[in-house]
Amino acid sequence: MIALSKPEDGVWVVTLDRPEKANSLTEAMLSELAEIAEAATEVRLFILTGSGKVFSAGADLDAARAGLATSPLWERLSVAIAELPGLTIAALNGTLAGGAMGMALACDLRIAVPTAKVFYPVMKHGFLPQPSDPKRLGALVGPARTKLILMAGQKISAQEALTFGLVDRIVAPEDLMQTALSLGADTLSARSEIATAINAMCR
Repeated sequence: MIALSKPEDGVWVVTLDRPEKANSLTEAMLSELAEIAEAATEVRLFILTGSGKVFSAGADLDAARAGLATSPLWERLSVAIAELPGLTIAALNGTLAGGAMGMALACDLRIAVPTAKVFYPVMKHGFLPQPSDPKRLGALVGPARTKLILMAGQKISAQEALTFGLVDRIVAPEDLMQTALSLGADTLSARSEIATAINAMCR
């Protein structure tokens, strides 16, 4: 349910591949994602995407009720992505919801298709967000809009997300992956130590 491809040297594309369940995440999927991210320390371009029309609906509901909603695996995954020295891109092929926000917020860039929506209804379900998520979200969109998403539970369109600064570019679905690869082209062509240093300076 997690697919890893390496289309070019130094490029890893990680795909959430459970489209029949809106790419909702099980404990096994989260664990595999964390292991992949932790192993990607030499990768210069790391792309996260999903199959189908939804990036991820967040935690699988049955798994969430069984304790996944409060699992440390979410934070382990987002920390592993945030610490990668290469360029990290969330290529949002559709809606981004719930706990899946963490991995996207941990990326350096987020690009989305026009139909994507973003929402994080933690209060509705009686859970706190993962520890790093409010800070990362606030750094991108500011405290008021963070509360709009986390406390008011508002569903944000792709265009609003672009205006907020949560999404960096909106692209047609057929151009999503090529855009992600193009955004990483300079990182791949640059000397690795320079690219790593620039990335560290920007964080």
